[in-house]
Amino acid sequence: MALNVHQLHIFYTVAERGSFSAAAQALHMTQPAVTMQVQALEERFGTKLLNRTTKKLELTEAGHWLLPQARKAIELMRETDTLMIRFVEELKGRLVFAASLTFGEYVLPRLLGTFLRKYPEISVNMKVMNTTEIIEAIGSQGLDFGIIEAPCDVQGFDAEPVMNDELTLIVPAGHPFASREEVELSEVILEPMVLREKGSGTRQIMEEELLRHGVTEGQLKIASEFGSTGAVKSAVEAGLGLSIISKWTIKHEIALGLVKPVRIKGVSFVRQFYAVRLQSALLPIPAAALLHDLRELTHE
Repeated sequence: MALNVHQLHIFYTVAERGSFSAAAQALHMTQPAVTMQVQALEERFGTKLLNRTTKKLELTEAGHWLLPQARKAIELMRETDTLMIRFVEELKGRLVFAASLTFGEYVLPRLLGTFLRKYPEISVNMKVMNTTEIIEAIGSQGLDFGIIEAPCDVQGFDAEPVMNDELTLIVPAGHPFASREEVELSEVILEPMVLREKGSGTRQIMEEELLRHGVTEGQLKIASEFGSTGAVKSAVEAGLGLSIISKWTIKHEIALGLVKPVRIKGVSFVRQFYAVRLQSALLPIPAAALLHDLRELTHE
């Protein structure tokens, strides 16, 4: 009897989630169906893979041996999906995912036009959330994946870089820094700052890089915090303070002369956008196609 990859996927999800009920929810299956598929896999191998007790679920010795092989099989299926995109002339389907505020509002809209002209039968449903909300939504709302602005080390999730980005200090047009190409970090921390909210990828990257240079959050003069990049830019334009945000988001304001990007000497806020998904989830072909195109743009 040939090995059933679907059964391996179910076994892997049960092992990772720690229960049949949690796996059933993640896989959008009934619990009896999940149990039946795992039992069928055990019958195929002729050995128990999971010990079921009233308190918890544990892998048997055979289960421990099978788990990394199941993971490899799932990864191979994902790679196969990506490779097959090159040979599929027309993709169809509904793509449901979430993106961080920066990526969702400023980056992706400029790139989606090309993608949708290439695959006109794909419909896109994108939710815009901050990084923390995206991680929660993938697990609870059945999203295919999310695009976030910082690495993800949450258990049960995979994250891979898809595009580059860079943050920059921005100042109002009339600020003394606006006439300079570069300023010292010691000068910046004396200025009032207008920042994105806690939990956003932009805020996380900024804090991590400043900490590398010995500057803690407590040393910053935080005047205001906002839940959107648009509000941050408006506050900077109005002279409420300086900010550090993505270069993708300020092209319009720079062209109009409303804000000025200024380098901080010796400080680099280079980052990447990451595609995050459940380790136990197989990426749909339309989602793999979009991520493939985003990676290709980065390497052009």
